[in-house]
Amino acid sequence: MTFKKIIRNILALVLASCAVIAVAQGYPNKSIKLVVPYPPGGANDIVARLLAQKLTEQMGQAVVVENKAGASGNNGANEVAKGAADGYTLILVTTGHSIAPSLSKLPYDITTDLAPVTTLISGPMLVLTNPNGSIKSMADLIAAAKAKPAQLNFGSAGIGSTTHLSAELIASTANVKMNHVPYKGSAPAMADVMGGHADMVMDLMLSSLPHVQTGKLRAIAITSAKRTPALPEVPTLIEAGFPGMELSVWNGLMVPVKTPKEVVAKLNQEIVKAMGTAEMKARIKEQGFDVLTGTPEQFTTLLKTEISRWATAVKASGATAN
Repeated sequence: MTFKKIIRNILALVLASCAVIAVAQGYPNKSIKLVVPYPPGGANDIVARLLAQKLTEQMGQAVVVENKAGASGNNGANEVAKGAADGYTLILVTTGHSIAPSLSKLPYDITTDLAPVTTLISGPMLVLTNPNGSIKSMADLIAAAKAKPAQLNFGSAGIGSTTHLSAELIASTANVKMNHVPYKGSAPAMADVMGGHADMVMDLMLSSLPHVQTGKLRAIAITSAKRTPALPEVPTLIEAGFPGMELSVWNGLMVPVKTPKEVVAKLNQEIVKAMGTAEMKARIKEQGFDVLTGTPEQFTTLLKTEISRWATAVKASGATAN
């Protein structure tokens, strides 16, 4: 390589660095789109809208939530992964996105096409049964499953969903067989348990707690490491005889992988600040979750761990996306 070429390469690198710094310093100078790859009204949508309002106040630019449902959240993720890497489009990803790679071949790779910004929240699920039925504890559930192998019906939000695979993990740990009944979402699954048409369902505490509080469903266990003040009488799975069985669900924000690191750092700073306010923590707590923010590196570690963990669960269950 000639001396002139070396100089040109150095100048190109310097100019590129200056351009990145300039972008970061002027960021944001227009509205930001926060894609929620699920229908409006769900837990993820609620959290995204709370955050968007707070970020709009902090950053002086509108943060607009856009719902792009489809393919269990993967349509929206794929679109963002292949979009402009300028920091003006973010995607909310969930536990489900760490399960998806083990279920089918995806048009994007969450580990190489998207870059973590920060996790947002984490929360438990509840193991739910009919309040008028005979299953009043995890011991009852396992006894019933052993008495009638593959006849006890458990509902889920769909094949390969967190609620499906979590129940499969419980069944495999207890060495019992249960019959999986997939639904198009958790609401109809819970409705069938309420109506006595299914024996058990697992669901986010956020969406199922109101039904427990009104007596429409019975919570027989919670998947967190400790009991929740909202349901102090409900034991954890660990207490119910499942050592180490903590199954928290989470969500977080990602951007296209080539987004400038300075912009990612700015987003991380603003989001961590917004989620860390007393007001936001209280609002998230009302939704049955805890704030769980951190660095992009911490999110990367979580993502790798979760992908590996759920790959094991998918293999054990034999689940596919079809």
